[in-house]
This record gives sequence, C-alpha cells and structure tokens, in this order.
Amino acid sequence: MTDRIHVFSDAQGAAEGCARAIADRLNEAIALRGTASLAVSGGSTPKLMFREMVELGLDWSKIQLFWVDERVVPPTDDQSNYRMTRENLIVPGHLPETQVHRVRGEMEAVAAAALYQSEIEAALGPEPRFDVVQCGVGDDGHTASLFPGEPMVADRIGLVAALWVAKKNQWRVTLLPKPILAARSLYVLSSGADKAVAVQSALQGPDNPLGVPSQMLRDAEWFSDAAAVQHLA
Repeated sequence: MTDRIHVFSDAQGAAEGCARAIADRLNEAIALRGTASLAVSGGSTPKLMFREMVELGLDWSKIQLFWVDERVVPPTDDQSNYRMTRENLIVPGHLPETQVHRVRGEMEAVAAAALYQSEIEAALGPEPRFDVVQCGVGDDGHTASLFPGEPMVADRIGLVAALWVAKKNQWRVTLLPKPILAARSLYVLSSGADKAVAVQSALQGPDNPLGVPSQMLRDAEWFSDAAAVQHLA
C-alpha cells in the first residue's frame, strides 16, 4: 500500500479522516480564492463523513455544494442522494440554500443532466475544476454512476450525462470522468468487507477501466477502514 491510502480501524475513523482532509482543502481554497467547491457522493457510506463535517466549523456561506451523481427520483424519495445529504449535512450544518446545487431528480433524466451541467458551468466556468471531489466505490467496482460496461467510462470530453443503469432499472445523472479527474483534490471513501474485492480490483487489479470503472481513481487519496483494504498487498 502507498501513502495515498489511509487506513483506519473502522468506518467511523475513515469517515472522520476523510472529512478532516476535505475541510482542510476547502479552507485552503477559501483562503486562496475566497470561495470553494465540493462535489460529494451518495449512498450510505458518506453519512458518517457528513456528520463529522457538521462539527468542523466550515464557513458554508463560501462553499458551493454539488453531487457526483444522483438517482432520477424526487428529492423527497428515500433513494435520493440529495435527501440523504440534506438530512445529514445541509440541515444540521445550516448550509445556505443558495450554495446548494442539486440535480433536479424530479425531472426527465436528459433534461436534468443538461440543467445540472448548466448550473455547474454558471458557477465554475466552462472548464469546471472542483476544489474537492469525493467519490465512493460500489461492491461491483462502479464509481459515480459509471457502472461496469458503461462506455462513458472512457469519455474525457463531457461533463455530465444521463445514463440508464440496467442493473438498477433506473436513470441516473452523473459527472463524467473529466470533471472528476480534474478536481484539485480527489478523495475516495470506502468501508466494509463487502467492498474489499472491488477495492483490490480498483487499486491493484489488471488494467480494465471498462470492467472496473473505479480504476480511474487510482491516483486519488483513499480513506478506508481495515475491512475494505484487507485484500491489498
């Protein structure tokens, strides 16, 4: 393992470590440019991270919040990444609504993707560079909403896409590799033994980004519990 992989005894430790790293980078961006931008992932893993971030005293009036991906569902739906983030970060952290840029999951997917891209470009310019992007890894090796076999894994031109995810029987809106990999700081948060095979494949498996999309995160900084990295050499 390398110094890019930070291993903690449990999921709580990994979440806290990732939260502190993100906070440091955001504070640096604010000091340099007066503002900062953050794109976060959804699912269950970031909940602990969000709760830690609430406690870190960030100036959210100077931080613009985005999402790496979103399920095309209304914002009140249990599957909504926005809803999870709202409950665990936005409301308890008192984030100003003007700083929150959500995917309009209640819209038709292609229209939602186009609107989201327009909002990103309005905030960050036509070649957006987030200060921090935080990704996760699925047990199948996906990251963002780029699942195994998805041709858009190879796209290095586009910013946002609407994708039909057959295995989930669901439309998603996702950032594409270009803005993810252009981030000034790129972090991956993973935890749990169910992620161990995927994490090993992402970091040390044979080069196969179409089959293991999270391989595109190999140069990121990883925050993981011991269970998630148990197969790493």
